[in-house]
Order: sequence, then structure tokens, then C-alpha cells
Amino acid sequence: MNRKLIAYQAAAIALTAGLIGAAAAASVSEPAEPPSAEFRKLDVNRDGYLSRAETRRIRGFDKAFNEADDNRDRRLDADEFVKAQSIHERIRAGQYVDDSVITARVKAALVKDRALSALAVSVETHKGTVLLSGFVDSESQARRAAELAAGVQGVVDVKNALTVKS
Repeated sequence: MNRKLIAYQAAAIALTAGLIGAAAAASVSEPAEPPSAEFRKLDVNRDGYLSRAETRRIRGFDKAFNEADDNRDRRLDADEFVKAQSIHERIRAGQYVDDSVITARVKAALVKDRALSALAVSVETHKGTVLLSGFVDSESQARRAAELAAGVQGVVDVKNALTVKS
């Protein structure tokens, strides 16, 4: 009987040790990818994290930084930085599409207006700011083109560089 009890205790200890070992192995995650060259370049203090100050060199990165900072420690590790880069690219691509849509809407508004020769007006858009350039017959046409552009949804500002033909 004593031998059976010892055998059961030994089996229980072995089983417990096996379960503890398995749990410890499961809690250890795969080693993360080494930081990218861009991450290492931005990490000027070499602490393995990027602060907001270190990412300031990347234009328009604040929103991506905030969204990727999963643990809200106000710094990005290498994995969070990869996520932030992806978010930043998505935002930039969306901005390009938005600018293209604004340009198309402004051109359509100019074409619809019978008082303007829309073919003589060039429209460019960057971050919602519309630049009108080209030639028009009168100052009133230049003002009208700017008014039409300003009335388009998504337009933040209008730079009127239209020239009146003399």
C-alpha cells in the first residue's frame, strides 16, 4: 500500500510539473521580428521605443501614432511602429483619393457654369486646398470660379491664381 501511495504521489508530482512546464512554454511568445532599419534610425536614444518627439520627422504621423499605441504608454515598440506605418499609409492614400474627388467635383462645377470656359481653368487640390490657374476673360469670371470651387464639399481653401486675358 505504501508503494502505491508513493507511486501515486510521484505521478501526481510529475503530472503537475508537466502541466506547469506546458503552461510556462505556452506563455512564452515567439520572439518579435527585429526592428526595421527605419525604426532603428528614428530611435535616437536607443531605448527600443519611439516617442512622439522621435517620430516628428514623419509628416502627419500623429493620428497613426495614437491609433497604434495599443498599451497607451505614449511610445511605440517595434510592432506598434509597423502598425502605425500601415495606418499612416492608409491615411495618406485616403487623402489622395479625397483630393482627387475634390478636383473632379470642382471641375464639374466649372463645366456646369455657362459663364466660364472651364477648359481654360486648371484645378489642383492638395489636402483640401484648391489651386485655380489658367486664363479667364474677366475679373468677374475669376471671382465666379473661386466661388464655385469654395462651394464644393471638402474644399478647405481656394487659391485663385487665375489670370485675366488682356
